[in-house]
Amino acid sequence: MRESQQATVSLLLIGAHELEALLHCSYRGDLALDWDCVFELTCSALQFQFQPALSLCLGFLEQHIDVHSCLDIVAFAEAYMMSDLLEKAEDFVLVHFQEVAATPKFQDLPAEKLLDFLRQDGLCAPSELAVFRAVVTWIEAEPDERLPRASDLMAGVRFPLMTFREFREVRAINLQMECNSDSNVELYESALTEFGFGGSCTKVQDRVRHPKDALILIGGDQLDNGLRLPSRQLWFANSMRSGVGLVKEMEWRVLGEMPEQARFRHGVGVLDGKLYVAGGCHYYAKADTMKSAYRLPDMQERRSNFMMVVRGDSLYAIGGDQEINTNLDSVEKYSPDKGTWSFMHPLDQPLSGHAAVVWDGEIFVSGGFNCKYQCLVSMLLYHPEQGTTYLADMAHDRALHCMETLANRFYVAGGVCNLRNFYTDQLFCESYDPVTDSWTVFTPLPLSHVGAASAVLEEKVYILGGYCQEDYSEARLVHRFDPITQRWENMGKLAGPVTDIRACLLHLPACLRK
Repeated sequence: MRESQQATVSLLLIGAHELEALLHCSYRGDLALDWDCVFELTCSALQFQFQPALSLCLGFLEQHIDVHSCLDIVAFAEAYMMSDLLEKAEDFVLVHFQEVAATPKFQDLPAEKLLDFLRQDGLCAPSELAVFRAVVTWIEAEPDERLPRASDLMAGVRFPLMTFREFREVRAINLQMECNSDSNVELYESALTEFGFGGSCTKVQDRVRHPKDALILIGGDQLDNGLRLPSRQLWFANSMRSGVGLVKEMEWRVLGEMPEQARFRHGVGVLDGKLYVAGGCHYYAKADTMKSAYRLPDMQERRSNFMMVVRGDSLYAIGGDQEINTNLDSVEKYSPDKGTWSFMHPLDQPLSGHAAVVWDGEIFVSGGFNCKYQCLVSMLLYHPEQGTTYLADMAHDRALHCMETLANRFYVAGGVCNLRNFYTDQLFCESYDPVTDSWTVFTPLPLSHVGAASAVLEEKVYILGGYCQEDYSEARLVHRFDPITQRWENMGKLAGPVTDIRACLLHLPACLRK
């Protein structure tokens, strides 16, 4: 470059604030970033090929993508040909299309970019009617300029996916575009034809989304010709399909099998992109509880109905039972660098059938059975060196339930609750705020899910399988909770084992997902 031969180099198109920040980064290795400066600093770091500063800027943008910033990030990444950032921002728009369409910035979206989103199979919306409403809202923001593009945009709406009731709303909206001074052309002539009126109906085209992370189901058991059989199988959700109206389903594929014994009521954890499986039962006798594990040595105690969580760079096996009426208060930690399990501070009381999450580096445990096999209302903070601290109680007792963390809240659903000397299905759901130590009730489950698996995928909570306590029938359905709409959605049925299964998220090779 010519500048390499110059004693003095002129730095064009960079302000004093940006230059000062880059100089600070070169000496200190950090940047004070916010929305007022991040785009300018990213441009400057890109211009001067200052990779450390550029990495910090891109990391900030990726971590702060939300419904209000995503379209700005899409435009910025597209203008500067930042392909990885563009992919993440566009994917966020597709996942949160309905919420993004309700923001003011959506009204400024160029027509071609909006059409590009509409054509994507991976666009997520409660139904195709929500997609249609978004297009109408965009047109009505500047009708004189945008009506001529309306036909092109409506071609991106998949009208055959609407129900008759939804399509009645489409016909009730009398948008027309003026092609010349003598005639008006009805916008929805092609839509009517496509929906099946006045012409041949085109083949219904579902919207099929392939999440970046795959939802994996491990082990469990199921009924087979009247017998319960444990499973060695691993299944994964390759795609999610949105059909007519609110009809949704998941495409399940077999990932493989565990190498040795089948197991259920086990523990799973993902650490550094690797799946770890430990404990559980391989059959139904009291001596069938295991301490064996995959990818790590055996635990020191046999455990089933326990929780295994990842905290930092270690795995923790918490509580559980060994046989009927023998709940455990012990906790074991696996350190990959040492390759061994070691006992930590025990729980305040023996627990099994509880749920646990890690948030802000801390382990939280909810509910479960005590040593008398009563369902508990407790929420506790567990520290491996200091032990148990009790927090605010849940509103409802439960065990064999699910708990997941999403957007700094814990969502608790499913399981059983006490009913005199027996149990019944727990349909009430509640969420916990760890900052205020308080609980809030949210929409009850539509059906029972006892001993189900759970996971958070694309900012929604999934409850998968389990059984019904009332008649011990299998709960083969998958339900998904959307915190924005506060609704449970039916996502179809499981293909493999149903009860006492475990779930996690993994990034799978592309060759497995074709």
